[in-house]
Amino acid sequence: MRGRFITFEGGEGTGKSTHAGLLAERLTSLGIGVVLTREPGGSPGAEVIRHVLLAGVAKPLGTNAEALLFAAARDDHVRNTIEPALTRGAWVICDRFIDSTRVYQGALGHLDPKFIRALERVTVGDLKPDLTLILDVPADIGLARARKRRGGETADRFEAESLTFHEELRKAYRQLFMAEPGRCVVVDATQPKQAVADRVWKIVTERLDPATAPMRSAGVGS
Repeated sequence: MRGRFITFEGGEGTGKSTHAGLLAERLTSLGIGVVLTREPGGSPGAEVIRHVLLAGVAKPLGTNAEALLFAAARDDHVRNTIEPALTRGAWVICDRFIDSTRVYQGALGHLDPKFIRALERVTVGDLKPDLTLILDVPADIGLARARKRRGGETADRFEAESLTFHEELRKAYRQLFMAEPGRCVVVDATQPKQAVADRVWKIVTERLDPATAPMRSAGVGS
């Protein structure tokens, strides 16, 4: 049986990595094989491109060039991590996927939707998440969380954008949900961590019914 594919989306500081990890742990506790991954990155080639993108090296080249780099990273990630895991029956949980490109480079970077769709056809083909959880917090709260998380480190390429940028980002994710409510669910991530985790778990159990998944002895990263 092919595995399930769950993605976490949202702006900076919404808790995507935290809740992707918590969900992976909960599924693993049921005996389900889980691969926890991220974008950009998630495979050796994609991790190299991640450094280039988040360091801001590609920003002067323009949004088109950034989108092409994201696409190259995604192609490597899908071929070497996501598809093999799904084929062997593991559940894949990914911190960001195609929707981040649609929002960051598409909606906010004003790239032609036809260009975005063309990149998707090349990099992911028919692959789509079974469920996308959009973690939602006001932009100022998310940025404050991101600052606290990184401590004294320099903000990455996207955290360094203006508050207005991040407010528009939040709107774009809400529009994504309205366009694809069958796949996407918005989760209020201003609640305490455990409350958000419980809400995520409720959505996953209602939509994907993990109890019916084949049990495996492998754990996170298997």
